[in-house]
Amino acid sequence: MSMAEYQGKVKNIQDTPFGYTLSVIGGKWKMVIMYLLAENQPVRFNDLKRQVGAITFKTLSSQLKELEADGMVIRREYPQVPPKVEYSLTDKAGTLLPVLEGFCEWGAKNQP
Repeated sequence: MSMAEYQGKVKNIQDTPFGYTLSVIGGKWKMVIMYLLAENQPVRFNDLKRQVGAITFKTLSSQLKELEADGMVIRREYPQVPPKVEYSLTDKAGTLLPVLEGFCEWGAKNQP
């Protein structure tokens, strides 16, 4: 269903495909995390933290857990000392990459 088909029928945005998409990738960090994972995966937690920059360990951890719960990120833990954990995108997340590329193209055309 297109946005026009939903107009007037929606009582709550969360009940639409658009609302679902926002629940998966919305917020300040999720698209940034997905973009960085798409550029270079798998990525270890500390490397991802360095690449993201101004994000706390707690926030990065919670965002990764949410992305994992939504089927967007795979977390691989290796049983060694020190612990090694790597993150990569799922095939489901890969279907969103054209949307992220569209954001990049829009930014390239409209950035002052």
